[in-house]
Order: sequence, then structure tokens, then C-alpha cells
Amino acid sequence: MDKVAVLGAGNMGSAIIDGLIKSAKYAPGQIIATRRRKDIVNPWLEDGVELLYDNITAAKEARYIILALQPKNIPEVLNQLVGHLREDHIIISIATGISLKYMRDFLGDEAKVFRAMPNTASAVQEGITCLCAEENDQDQQLYLVRELFESIGEVVVIDETLMDSATIIGACGVAYSLKFMRAMMQGAIQIGFDSKTAAKLVAHMVKGSAEILIENDSHPEAEIDRVTTPMGCTITGLNEMEHGGFSSALIRGVLASYNVIEK
Repeated sequence: MDKVAVLGAGNMGSAIIDGLIKSAKYAPGQIIATRRRKDIVNPWLEDGVELLYDNITAAKEARYIILALQPKNIPEVLNQLVGHLREDHIIISIATGISLKYMRDFLGDEAKVFRAMPNTASAVQEGITCLCAEENDQDQQLYLVRELFESIGEVVVIDETLMDSATIIGACGVAYSLKFMRAMMQGAIQIGFDSKTAAKLVAHMVKGSAEILIENDSHPEAEIDRVTTPMGCTITGLNEMEHGGFSSALIRGVLASYNVIEK
């Protein structure tokens, strides 16, 4: 199988590597990682992932090149790759705000470029990745990229105009969900549970709630109706949260995050 080079093995890059290894579709020896810092030790190094400090060497050894970099570092790395790409190379950027046209302007019209927005749940193969490609890209190339990311979770192909929105919902959304879970844990502790039990209860409750929506292909309101009874404790709690602006605060947070990208 073709090798994968993850240029920039930070938090997101490491999550992708972890997910690829756990999928068993990619052996550690088929994965190359690069980064600048030499003082960080990742578990996947012990598994046999090759770690380099030279992006050009890593790119030459792989077919898939994932740019897991901060947007400000993308121009430097694209400049490094110019003149070193083969016809079979597939370049995938997960950097927010870096368009397909921007990459092609650096790498040339023949370069096969894609954008992906995964999230850190990719580390446990429960990620959701949004992909986009230019309209004239061959279906076979998109299929290969999709297959790569399907090994670490679910994949949705979207129009490039929605990629910033995908960042907010798919990537930032992990933090939003964890913030909700942390608040639920605090509430659980206040009504009697120890912190370890509270964490387990909340984590499995959230996981189960998500699975209900996925398996039933249903709307949250329909499932909420199933667990609310007249004058019951569930509807009382929900109404109290709404009085405090729960839904409004979440929506405003989503829009605030999106507006930062748009600027």
C-alpha cells in the first residue's frame, strides 16, 4: 500500500496517525511524520512510524502528503514541495482557510490537491471528515482520498464554500461538546456522584445519544420528546436551561467562531 506522509505531526496530525494505525489498514511503517520540535515523544514512534525533520524527504517517500500545519506555515511548506512532486502525488491540506486555488497557484495546474477537515476523534476512528475537491478532479483521485479518511471515521464530501463552516461544526464542535460534558459532570458531582463515576456516566450518555440519532436517522427533537413527560424532571431542566440562554449561547458561539475565520 502507498505511504502516507503527515507534514506537521502536532495534535491533529498525531490524531490522524493514531487513527490510521488503529484502523489496521496502514502499518506504522507506511506512515511518515515530520515536525520541527525534537523534544516531543509520541506513542506511535514506538510502533514504528518514521519521524523526519525534512518535509521534502518525507514527501518523496510517500504518495499521500497531508499538510497538517497551521495556515501561517502553509506557504513555506508549499514552496519546499515545488519541483519535488511526482505525477502520482496527492496533496491534502487540513489547514483552515487555505483554498484549493491557493495550493494550485504554488504547485501548478497538474498538482492533485484536496482539502480535508477532520477532527481529533480521528485518533479513535470516530472522526468526521469533510472533503472537497475541484470540479475537474478525477473521481478516482477523490475516491482514494475518501478511502484514506474513511479508515479513521466517517466522510462527507462537500462544496469548498462550506469548508470554513465544516471547521466550526466538525472540528471546533469537539470542544463545544466537551465543554457541555464538563458542565454535566460538574452537575453530577453536585448531586452526589464522585468525579470518576460522573465522567463515565456523562461520556456514555453522550455517546449513546449520538448513536440514537445515527441509528434512527432521527431529529433531536423527536428523541427529546421520547424522554420528556408532562411536569417531569426532564422538561423542567430543559426549560430552566433555555431560560438561561442555553441554545442561544451555543448558536452565538458557533457564529462567533465562524466570524473569526471569515476575518
